[in-house]
Amino acid sequence: MIEAVEVVKRYGALQALDGVSFSIGRGEVVGLLGPNGAGKTTLIRILCGYFEPSAGRVSVDGLDVVDEVRAVQGRIGYLPEQTPLYPEMLVQEYLDMVADLRGVPSSQRRSMLSDAVHATELGDHLTRPIGALSKGFRQRVGIAQAILHRPKVLVLDEPTSGLDPTQVVHVRDLIRRLAETTTVLFSTHILSEVEQVCERAIIVLGGRVREDARLDDLRTTQRVIVGVSGADPDAAAAALTATPGADAVRSLGASDGAHRFEVDGSSEDLPRGLYRAVRDGGWDLHELRPVVRDLESVFRDLVQREGVAA
Repeated sequence: MIEAVEVVKRYGALQALDGVSFSIGRGEVVGLLGPNGAGKTTLIRILCGYFEPSAGRVSVDGLDVVDEVRAVQGRIGYLPEQTPLYPEMLVQEYLDMVADLRGVPSSQRRSMLSDAVHATELGDHLTRPIGALSKGFRQRVGIAQAILHRPKVLVLDEPTSGLDPTQVVHVRDLIRRLAETTTVLFSTHILSEVEQVCERAIIVLGGRVREDARLDDLRTTQRVIVGVSGADPDAAAAALTATPGADAVRSLGASDGAHRFEVDGSSEDLPRGLYRAVRDGGWDLHELRPVVRDLESVFRDLVQREGVAA
């Protein structure tokens, strides 16, 4: 549904994007994650046809965003970080105006407006001025305008920025519901947002894609915790170190009658090999589990590994 191939964007001497490539399939919910200034908004504006890339290619639903920009924009619903709302307009007036701008046929307008209002729970606020709404409800108006024309792709740039915790929860729930029928690209610098809403993360640092994987794969490592008893710690460490695929072994000390080790590895078969090492040593196995990281740890490790300022 979305494909970026070696996308570069320069502003004079500043290179905001440096060879960005990724592909997003139909129905995916993907988090575009990175610190402020990483290039996320620039990438989104290229994707939505507001900027042209300096090099590379971007397509949406098979359409090139440079050559067929109007057709692409007709397939995308876009919520920018600063939603372009008119505070003096009533919610109903604003959504009617958006329907006109989007070219929504009169025969479908009532049902499409109704669907957008129902999805965003704005029914009780249609006759209120936008400027009189809370920030959370103004954000809902912004999302309503983005989904009004039933887009195939929904692009949200920092949709929970500046909201209070209750409003954040409401927007998250709304995005989950919308994702049932639409491909969603969700840009944020807040790690917990991606974990709560998305299935996959594309991590951008310094204008480049540094990681692109499903969250479950990002969290899983080739690092294993092993707990054994009935063994001399040095002998157990030596046996674990000799296991095929084990790169490093660190002692974590003793607890609950077992000595625990952390083993770094480079093989999916490492847990099986560690089990055999304990069994062959005649020791009792108390614990054998992979280390699972949270997204914050993944991000921190990437920053350290790539040497890029976050």
